[in-house]
Amino acid sequence: MAEIIYLTRQRFEELQAELRQLRSQGRRDIAQKIADARSHGDLSENADYDAALQAQEMLEMRIARLERILANARIIDPKELPNDGKVYILSTVRLRNCKTGSIVEYTLVSPEEADFQQNKLSVASPLGKALLGKQAGDRVRIHVPAGEMEYEIVEVRR
Repeated sequence: MAEIIYLTRQRFEELQAELRQLRSQGRRDIAQKIADARSHGDLSENADYDAALQAQEMLEMRIARLERILANARIIDPKELPNDGKVYILSTVRLRNCKTGSIVEYTLVSPEEADFQQNKLSVASPLGKALLGKQAGDRVRIHVPAGEMEYEIVEVRR
């Protein structure tokens, strides 16, 4: 059985648009690069041809991955999630580092939507897993390569 992949409606639509673009324009561009490289003569020593084939392989791998994600996707509606103060996917969690006192804020999302620069933390990450089901006032400990980190949950928002 395939793994269910939870996505927001916005992310689902973004992935659909990317897949459409790669299937049409992306494949057309790669086909043109391969044709251009073939026109340069001997394929056995043609670096442009090898590079174009490699780019085609990467494109097809991305298309296959997007198809798998979309085929197994389930749209998450935040309104359908409990609002009982516990941490769930799509919760925004404010954390205090117990060692340094610094405050960080993350929104928990699926691995496919994770983006550390936008403070979108995957529920499959060590911290994401530790936070699920907890509530404000709870403490969580995670093991990282540098040792152990402890956070206190300051606030949970939906």
